[in-house]
Amino acid sequence: MKFSNLPLKDAEGTILAHSQTIDGKHYRKGQVLKTIDIDNIAKAGIEKIVVAKLESNDVSENDAARRIGIAVSGNNTRIGLSNTGRVNVFATTNGLINFDPKIINKINEIDEGITIATLNLHERVSIDQIVATIKIIPFSVTEIKVHKTETLASKNTSLVEVNSFQNCKIALLQTELPGLQKKVIEKTSSVIGSKIIDLGSVISQDLICKHESDSIAECLKNVSERDIDLILVVGASATTDRRDVIPSGIISGGGKIEHFGMPVDPGNLLVIGRLKNIPLLALPGSARSPKKGGNDIILERILANLPVGKKQIRSMGIGGLLKENPARPLPRAEAAPQSQKKEAMPVISKVAGIILAAGQSRRMGSRNKLLIEIEGKTMIRHAVDIMVNAGASPIIVVTGHESKEVRDELKDINAIFAHNPKYADGLSTSLNTGLDSVPSNCAAAIISLGDMPRLKSNHLIKLIDTFRADPGREICVPTWKGKRGNPVLWTRKYFGELKQISGDIGAKYHIEENSDSVYEVEMSDNGILIDIDSPEGLEQLNES
Repeated sequence: MKFSNLPLKDAEGTILAHSQTIDGKHYRKGQVLKTIDIDNIAKAGIEKIVVAKLESNDVSENDAARRIGIAVSGNNTRIGLSNTGRVNVFATTNGLINFDPKIINKINEIDEGITIATLNLHERVSIDQIVATIKIIPFSVTEIKVHKTETLASKNTSLVEVNSFQNCKIALLQTELPGLQKKVIEKTSSVIGSKIIDLGSVISQDLICKHESDSIAECLKNVSERDIDLILVVGASATTDRRDVIPSGIISGGGKIEHFGMPVDPGNLLVIGRLKNIPLLALPGSARSPKKGGNDIILERILANLPVGKKQIRSMGIGGLLKENPARPLPRAEAAPQSQKKEAMPVISKVAGIILAAGQSRRMGSRNKLLIEIEGKTMIRHAVDIMVNAGASPIIVVTGHESKEVRDELKDINAIFAHNPKYADGLSTSLNTGLDSVPSNCAAAIISLGDMPRLKSNHLIKLIDTFRADPGREICVPTWKGKRGNPVLWTRKYFGELKQISGDIGAKYHIEENSDSVYEVEMSDNGILIDIDSPEGLEQLNES
């Protein structure tokens, strides 16, 4: 690959080296320059431009990323579309990510321009979650390096894969001692039952017996005769030795102890055994808590058909400190996505719609432009209706100036009205208010202006469908003939960054700063470019 400052007449088919905006049109870094691009740039008076040109042995960034993505992705995964040299690998099932760390490291050693990043080994993932990303850093890499990467990845028939959780029938046996309250037994059944359901299985037997070896042995013998895939035992008293009550009961019932204890806290006092061919876990007292413990790690691996032997357990000490302490403000158990309640989990397909309707319309004079009718409908009503028709949910209307009048206009709409008391301080305050109102189970939000009467629901649908087709498209920007417009779809990942904006400005700067994550969506008309700020603009619109 060669970089050159070429005359425009020689630049067709080359790669633009730097992002820039010329005569109101944005040209992104890495864009292949076409005839129409050359003509438009020339009209702006530019004669030379810095470009990159591929050589005969080069593979373009997108082709290289796609080929490596195909080679790397394995069972229960899929790859997204290549864009700006990046391809994401997505899970197609709920389970645990699995890969060979040595091969991943070797791939990253092949060339500094070829990178692959994954989640932690055996981390829990859900459908459509990104589990790995391949990024080609320069505009191209050589065919030799791409082929070497493909060959290395193919040595593992499924390098990056997801082990899906199996649908298992599970028996839960609790022991009781005098004085143990009934509500403790009930809570334990509820907590463990919820975790099991979350993993795609079910507790088909919920049993209670005395905390005595003989009683445990008799109960286990009965369980072993039933159609059960896994046995869980929770004792009224913790197991502190291989010769304690529960291990003795397991052995007396015809089972065996395979391992006792694990270097994970909470969860040290875990017993792993087997009854006939049925795996058995005697869980520590921490299993009664909804917070994540060592027992959850082992349970996930068993249900994902991953090996759980002495070697695997003894390797869990690094990262095994799960217990809260003052030095960890956000405990691992609370930070892990799988520990959140289901209703708080972001849903990939759920996209909120934010409509900014708080401005004072100063350039319009004394009239609130959002309440002006165009073709029989106020602008704010039009903005909300197309958002509803596009399927965004929930609809969040940010109010400020003449808040009551705007709400009255939308009184029959099922929307969240978020009032911005600081609307006079600029657009950024309304953006902040709107983002604060997005429910935690939304994966993204479309941020729209209230004064775009030529915007159509089809524009919004195209943005939403583009994101849903590949959640790796983190910022979806509409364009018309190469010019970027509004609204823009942002994934939740960027909400915190957007809330740092101040003053009367929007998010254009942050689009430029995150250009690698921007996916341009070409529209069929210029409705995404038209907003009404002045009487002159309104007059032109009415005449068109």
